[in-house]
Amino acid sequence: MTKRIFRRMDFALIIATAGIVVMSLVIIGSATHINAPGREHYWFVQRQGIFAIIDVALAIFLMNFDYKILQGYGTRLYVFNLIMLLAVMLVGHSALGAQRWISIGPINIQPSEFSKLIMVASLAAMLEGRVGRINTVHDLLPIAAYVGVPFLLVLKQPDLGTSLVFLAIFFGMIFVCGIRLRLLCGIFAAGIACLPVLWHFLKDYQKMRIMVFIDPNVDPLGSGYHIIQSKIAIGSGMLFGKGLFEGTQSQLNFLPENHTDFIFAVVGEELGFIGAAVLLLLYLIVLWRGVQIAKDASDIFGRLLATGITSMLAFHVLVNVGMTMGIMPVTGIPLPFMSYGVSSLTTNILAVAVLLNIHLRKQKLLF
Repeated sequence: MTKRIFRRMDFALIIATAGIVVMSLVIIGSATHINAPGREHYWFVQRQGIFAIIDVALAIFLMNFDYKILQGYGTRLYVFNLIMLLAVMLVGHSALGAQRWISIGPINIQPSEFSKLIMVASLAAMLEGRVGRINTVHDLLPIAAYVGVPFLLVLKQPDLGTSLVFLAIFFGMIFVCGIRLRLLCGIFAAGIACLPVLWHFLKDYQKMRIMVFIDPNVDPLGSGYHIIQSKIAIGSGMLFGKGLFEGTQSQLNFLPENHTDFIFAVVGEELGFIGAAVLLLLYLIVLWRGVQIAKDASDIFGRLLATGITSMLAFHVLVNVGMTMGIMPVTGIPLPFMSYGVSSLTTNILAVAVLLNIHLRKQKLLF
């Protein structure tokens, strides 16, 4: 049985994910080895590597359980998610102008990261009995409200980027549920029409980010500084890059958040177009396998789970890479498996474990 399971594992997904994680550790080491005041030169990469090993072990352990168990815990997962997000508002601590973290001993966790995967599981359980039955606004309202509560709690932190991930998950999953295309197009049209109104609800720094997206030179030493330095870093890498540990924008601290939100800019500068293309190819493989697993799932719940996870990962990659190149507004969305962060890495590795679980259960190799 063990040999059969090993032979039927989705090695394309495993190898692509492992490749991104290994590349992440190399780039984090390069970006932070001279920028870790009061710590060992490779403190960040050591910490990320340790948690990567722990996360893989946890993922292997969870593979022994049938993902269909989650379907019976949809409501409890949803309630737990709300409690966790409310806890951030009550006992969380602030950093970089947002209250998003909870300290557990020496570890700071970001509940909004875990809430995305929990939202996928609970929403899949809710939608499982609604496939083919979302034909009117009345049918859609309970689903929108279900997603809207955690969306607003995350938005309150404030964390606009992560809250938008909830919308990506929502739209991906209701599309697979068979929502009428006319209704879906109507939602997008209404959203576009409401943009002028929504503008007045944005905070000043969020408005400035959008203005900087249109023209970074509006505030070149403030809100526009990140994107200007990121574009310089990516452009200076040219075809083959400057080489590991040789990126001037990153090594000389011109590029802010070079090991988290703007890590793709470090890849572009130090590994060039070739290195960035390889990384994007690995992401393409992960997303392609996610789509295939959703398509081939043996049950509706598994299909919805895989769709939600793939939508989540795809949105992260598109927005993060887009913002570093100046074709998307700057948000705090990390690059999956690449950006430094225990909560983000754990969430994404567990998400891949769920995809692998769905793939194996489809083949009736695990019981």
